Parts: sequence; C-alpha cells; structure tokens
Amino acid sequence: MATDYERADPAQSYAERRGITFRARVAEIVRKIVPEKVRGMFDGLRLPADGGQGPERAAPERKVAEDPEEALRRDRTKALVRHARAVDAIFEMQERGGKASPEQVKELQEARKIFEKVRPYGSHDAEATYKKNPELTQEAATGRVNRAIRALQLETELRTDPQRRADRFVERWRELGQASQRQYQAGDLSGYKATRAAMGDMAKSLERDPQLESILANRKQDLGIGIESGRRLGLELAFSHGIDLGRGRGIGL
Repeated sequence: MATDYERADPAQSYAERRGITFRARVAEIVRKIVPEKVRGMFDGLRLPADGGQGPERAAPERKVAEDPEEALRRDRTKALVRHARAVDAIFEMQERGGKASPEQVKELQEARKIFEKVRPYGSHDAEATYKKNPELTQEAATGRVNRAIRALQLETELRTDPQRRADRFVERWRELGQASQRQYQAGDLSGYKATRAAMGDMAKSLERDPQLESILANRKQDLGIGIESGRRLGLELAFSHGIDLGRGRGIGL
C-alpha cells in the first residue's frame, strides 16, 4: 500500500519545494471557476504583499483644492492691512507736523494698486472711511480688521447709492456741526478745530462728486444754508458755516 506521501500530488510537492505558496493555487482555482467577464473586473489590481500596505494606503496624498472665495477673502484682508499701514504711517507723520516722505507716498500708491486688484474701489472706500473715523486706520494696520471691514462695506453702499450717500452726508454734517458747538462751549479748542477741519473736508469733497452735489442742492436747508450765495454747494457750505477749506490731511484721500 502506498503511503500518504506517495499519494500526494507530484505538482504540489514540486511547488512546495520551489517555494510557491498556496496563494498561487487559489488563483488557479479562481481562473477555472470564475467566468472570464467577472475576472476582468479585477484586472490590474494587485494583492498587497504580506505585511505591506494596500493600494489605498500606498497612494500619494492628494491636495484638497482651495476654495476660491476663501482665497479671495484672504487676499482682500492682506490688501486692507497693507493699505491701512501705509495710510497710518502718513497720518502719524502729519500728526507730528511733518509731511509724508517719498517712500511713504510710493508705498501708499503700491498698496492702493494691490487693493484695487482684489476689490475695485477698495482703497477709495477705505480712505473715505479713515477720514471719517481715523482710529480705524490704526486698528486695521495692526490686523484688527472687523470694524474697518464693516465701515468699508457701508462706504461702498454709500458710494453706489446716491440717495443714501446724500442722507449720510446730511447726517454726518449735522453730527459734526453739533459736536463743534459742544466743543466750542466747553473750551475744547483742539477738538473744535479738528471737527471744523473735518467739515471742511466734507464740503471740499463735493467738488469731486458732482452727482452728490446735485442731489444735495435740494437739501440746503438740511445742511444749515439759509441764504443763497450763488456759489457752488461746497463753497456755499463753507461760507455759511465759516469753514476754511484749505485745511485737511492733504494726501489725496
């Protein structure tokens, strides 16, 4: 009687001697049993080596595409901060009684260009905001941009809506007029002069904004103009309130 070893499949014995594992036999059985069409679904797939990683782990990591809106918001914030720093540097120089240096003026111009690329009229609206509320300049320059952004958005709305701009002009003019009276009565001459200078800037700005000037021409009473002088509205405001139009920050804001 033959032994168990003698009954063993000679091919299996050869495979075992050559180091061919059981996996090869499984693959051969699959080829015989599984239809060709089904096997085609697995073409090109490789089983992971013993102790190795599967295809998912071996695949290189893919970069997640950046949200374009988020990228634009980040660029706008960076442009806002750089522009605010340029404006703040000039404001600080003027507070000391000096003038902006050529380097500071150049940096402001560059900051304006970058701001305009990511937000049309961005520097224009920001500078209009800083003239009304100078403390926002330093806040934005140090990266605290939340209040500056809200004020900038409001300024944009005012620029694009003539009627709203007219309402805001009248409101702001009245606020400054009342503030100047309180400061004068309290003997706060430095505050009084600063407020009057702000009113002068507002009156002078009408020279560059004929659309707003035309709308406000019908609201002279709201602006405290009682007597017609025949002058343009900006000059008429200055004349009626005794304001010197020659004052201001003088950097083209």
